[in-house]
Amino acid sequence: MTQSCWPEGVPAIMPAQDRAEIEELYARYAWGIDLADEEQAIGTFARDAEFDHLWQGKVQGHEAIRANLRKLWYDRQHWWYGRQHLMNHFIMDPHPEGARVRCFFQIIQWNADYRTNFVFGVGTRDDRLVREDGRWKFWRLTVNAWTDVDQVPWKGERTLPQRPPYKMPPADTRPFDEQTRDPF
Repeated sequence: MTQSCWPEGVPAIMPAQDRAEIEELYARYAWGIDLADEEQAIGTFARDAEFDHLWQGKVQGHEAIRANLRKLWYDRQHWWYGRQHLMNHFIMDPHPEGARVRCFFQIIQWNADYRTNFVFGVGTRDDRLVREDGRWKFWRLTVNAWTDVDQVPWKGERTLPQRPPYKMPPADTRPFDEQTRDPF
């Protein structure tokens, strides 16, 4: 059951105990989604939570979130297997209804084909949390993966120059022995 988050009034800054509980929530979320632990992942969401995932769109409620996660884990397992979501640099703002939590994320990926590791993606999160049954839970989870220049929430003036166009030289279609003859 959703309860009042701040019975003694909304604090000016996030109390240390709540901060620790919220960071634990993010850890449980990552362990759940990255290791296909369905109950752990679902347990991080409020019953009427919204999950807004870049590639799948927005869904609401445990069953819809569960269906989305199953698609990630099993329809694209080769793409998902060996992934780690890392969240850091948290900004936590108490609000009357709960908390707004912003953070950066990185997704580290183990590649099953090449048995190597790489950075799959980076971005930001802007989540809303509520207390439900005495625990912090995601009420609205929003992923902002940086896949284009306009998705970086840059506050300053954007003065990025355009990348210079690259023109491929025409292919050398001569026979290989002619291409490799010593020109001297």
